Amino acid sequence: MSGQSPKKGPLSAEQAAYYASGEEADRLTVGVGPLEFARTQEIVLRYLPPTPAVILDIGGGGGVYSRWLTGLGYDVHLIDASPVLIDRARRLAEKDPTRSPGNMTVGDARQLDFPDNFADGVLLLGPLYHLTERADRIMALQEAQRVLKSGSVIIAAVISRFASLLDGLSRRIDDPLFDRIVEQDLHNGQHRNPTGKPEYFTTAFFHHPDELPLEMADAGFFCERVLPVEGPGWLVQDFPERWRDPQMRERLLNAVRWTEPEPSLLGLSAHLLGIGYRR
Repeated sequence: MSGQSPKKGPLSAEQAAYYASGEEADRLTVGVGPLEFARTQEIVLRYLPPTPAVILDIGGGGGVYSRWLTGLGYDVHLIDASPVLIDRARRLAEKDPTRSPGNMTVGDARQLDFPDNFADGVLLLGPLYHLTERADRIMALQEAQRVLKSGSVIIAAVISRFASLLDGLSRRIDDPLFDRIVEQDLHNGQHRNPTGKPEYFTTAFFHHPDELPLEMADAGFFCERVLPVEGPGWLVQDFPERWRDPQMRERLLNAVRWTEPEPSLLGLSAHLLGIGYRR
């Protein structure tokens, strides 16, 4: 177990209230969420070791990915900073025990209650944008490295520096307060929402695509690559209609896959995944 003692909790009061509100409960099933979910699944399976392998889903919220991976035969452990989301994960597990993760605990990504060299893979799909200070993000990455076996993979998610700007343009948001949020995002990545509107998200850090590999390297990982999740696909105006049509859905996914290797387009994606390995 890590000897580090974080000075404050992983979630601010505002962040905790945001997740307790249930705002994120169905995020991956509405709007452009299905694209994020499908692409994340596609990339995760590309890099995780075969089953049965031990996977830590750190910051896994209500356990959407934990239940999916458990159903595939992985030995999954779910950790999240929100007691509300962990309670939700436990209730869902009671309804379908066959997809219940090995354990579901409230925890801090910066101080994990797992021994060294425990896991064959780590999903870090939330903490890096909720920890707004770089030192805390490095601490979370170092903890992930500690619990990983040598040579094992981490898949770490961040939100793109340009996500608010592109979201506002695609949704035609006409709000001077939102413009101020976007301006600060672009200036330093520190996303703040003083409006009280949950659709503008909560306190977070939005990464420039060049920053994630540097943070991973500073934590001791070899960062193999950074991949776009949604790519440009989330910006189409008629997304729900396209997604409902199987042929149009595949064309949309192919457009994202075809542009995946192009680094100049990384910032177009709302989410990015850093693929790294413990040295």
